[in-house]
Amino acid sequence: MKIGIFGGTFDPIHVGHLIEAQYIREIRNLDKIIFIPAYISPHKTEQLTSNAADRLNMLKLAIEDVPYFEYSDIEINKSVVSYTIDTLKVLIKKYDEIELIIGFDNIKKFDTWKAPDSILKLCKVIVIKREPGNEVHPRNKYMDMAVYANTPQIDISSTEIRERVSNNLPVNFLVPEKVNKYILENNLYKEK
Repeated sequence: MKIGIFGGTFDPIHVGHLIEAQYIREIRNLDKIIFIPAYISPHKTEQLTSNAADRLNMLKLAIEDVPYFEYSDIEINKSVVSYTIDTLKVLIKKYDEIELIIGFDNIKKFDTWKAPDSILKLCKVIVIKREPGNEVHPRNKYMDMAVYANTPQIDISSTEIRERVSNNLPVNFLVPEKVNKYILENNLYKEK
């Protein structure tokens, strides 16, 4: 089985994540995509996030009707900073082939990740093209080792969604309807 791993904070998951995952699945001919929310991302240790249970619940609601999307709570259950290499070492025992899906912003700093060379030994790195035409100088060596997928550019951010909710603005069409309902019912992203 050939799977894609799509990690992130998903605070909240939005339609951009889902559209990108669907395109990657088709382009890369993957059997399924597994969304893995981080408990704490190593690159976002200073950023406050919603509690893990809420982020996981929103993710479950967003993908529950899509047979080729799954989730894993492997990183959330650890309750510590999540490193991709550790997650891959567990998943490689279960799946034949893994492709790690990351954004262009992450490939630019892939050299700062824990054990990037080991990651590339365990899986292919697939980059969602979010910034077409932007050349990066200096380039790290991993930028030339990754596979770039020609996905649509979806300019939606979780930060923007949280700000809109905090300012009592609607987020219809930015998040799946069930996620929108969850946010409202649980009073998420309001100033405490």
